[in-house]
Amino acid sequence: MGWVFAAPFTLLFVVFMLVPIIASFALSFTGFSLGNLQDLGSTPFVGLANYTRLFEDAQFLKSLRNTAYFVIVGVPLTIAFGLALAVTLNQGIGKLRAVFRVSLYLPVVTSIVAVAVIWRYMLDPDIGIVNAALAQVGIQGPDWLGNPNTLMPSIIALGVWRNTGNAMVIFLAALQTVDSQLYRAAKVDGAKGWHLFRHVTLPMLRPAILFATVVTTISYTHVFEEPFVMAGPNGGTDQAGFTTSLFVYQQGFQAFDFGYASAAAYTLFVAIAVLTIIQFRFLSVRK
Repeated sequence: MGWVFAAPFTLLFVVFMLVPIIASFALSFTGFSLGNLQDLGSTPFVGLANYTRLFEDAQFLKSLRNTAYFVIVGVPLTIAFGLALAVTLNQGIGKLRAVFRVSLYLPVVTSIVAVAVIWRYMLDPDIGIVNAALAQVGIQGPDWLGNPNTLMPSIIALGVWRNTGNAMVIFLAALQTVDSQLYRAAKVDGAKGWHLFRHVTLPMLRPAILFATVVTTISYTHVFEEPFVMAGPNGGTDQAGFTTSLFVYQQGFQAFDFGYASAAAYTLFVAIAVLTIIQFRFLSVRK
């Protein structure tokens, strides 16, 4: 009987998820492109040629570096801000606690395209509110999205601002499960302030930190909308915002080299899997 209820979802999953996943993996070993779209029988099998070509492609390597930059800087900032906000809200700020929770989580459920467009106007060097505010204190703001040195930090700022609320909710839920007796026992031993946080709160939050880190890393590794809207499909000036997902988009939907794009996508998948394994190795609770 259970399979009867699960059948609609299973069918949709197989047709729209499993089959495309298997098909795209198979395509990554072929030279499938727009040229042989009409005659699938003429699609050449190239083996690992697409994968070896990737690591000789300067654009792909640049996209990997940019994506790594986004992840290495963005993930720790998101986790740190989310944890700080969760601890603050959990300690209580009166009747406004619910208001702060909703307002801080609101960016998570807001359309990322709409948010990115707003940020693009905010960071405009001529009419943007950010440079206007800096001008009020005598600082000439840069061309945030036109300067390769500030483009990726601007995209990271958007990513952190948007995803901090998600990390905050995860940590808030975890904090509410921490036994208050642990804090009382630690206070009896003379612990307070930072020592309570370091020796009681953080150890009890390790599963939540692992979960939030893995989820945030996966989200940031295939970042697409933010750089696409703020920097354009080519990654902006000097391709400073050119991520691996933009590379996949460029190869698949601009160059129509579907085999090569599939190889890039599965290389990114392997990178995500390796990062996840490393995070489980260092952040999981060992018994």
